[in-house]
Amino acid sequence: MRGVLARAGRAAERSGRAAEEVRVVAIGKTKPVSLLRQLYDAGHRCFGENYVQEFITKAPQLPEDIRWHFVGHLQSNKVKSLVDLQDIRNCLLNIHTFNAAVPNLDMVEGVGNEKIANHLDRAVVSLGREPLKVMVQVNTSGEESKSGIDPSRCVELAKHVKLACPNLIFSGLMTIGMKDYSSTPVNFKTLVNCKLEVCKALGIPTEQFELSMGMSGDFEQAIELGSTNVRVGSTIFGPREYPNQKQNQ
Repeated sequence: MRGVLARAGRAAERSGRAAEEVRVVAIGKTKPVSLLRQLYDAGHRCFGENYVQEFITKAPQLPEDIRWHFVGHLQSNKVKSLVDLQDIRNCLLNIHTFNAAVPNLDMVEGVGNEKIANHLDRAVVSLGREPLKVMVQVNTSGEESKSGIDPSRCVELAKHVKLACPNLIFSGLMTIGMKDYSSTPVNFKTLVNCKLEVCKALGIPTEQFELSMGMSGDFEQAIELGSTNVRVGSTIFGPREYPNQKQNQ
């Protein structure tokens, strides 16, 4: 972890920013709670997960001062067990359970459509919790397999979250990147352009706007191009192991 933080800090400095201006979210996908606890004991406090069931199982077993990020997977084609857009009551119930299970959920990356934003907004109200920070997910690669709003519509969705969802805090934009989970400079630059458009349309100072882009393979490049939030998993915890992969070996 120290190596990742050092690399992120140097990349921030190359972009004219202080190391503290870039957040490193340690993604624990498929990793045991004991491994996350080791990183916590070493002083890290910002963690993230990608799978709903894994998230709500792990989080209660770890200290309450962790700042949890839930990354992606709030789209119906990614986690149908969490959000079923064909059944509004189911959707509200599942998101309510998700919020209730992780009271120290700090941010959701990312909201890909208005329905998800509305359901999250209602869930926050029903729980009586503090407003929840969210990022709008943008599909910068144009891949049909990727969730997120088209760049041409990012202002529209950002405006909806900021103005029509009083229990959500619109914090910025995020992107997942290409199929191999790495992004090209074009993807990153597309998100930067979206940021400029949203800031202009909503009157948000650019220095108060977050960009979540960059993972294990390209987080330094992402930071150099303006990312304030990078999601790093395998570089910190080692290669991921998936049960179905073990079965196929």
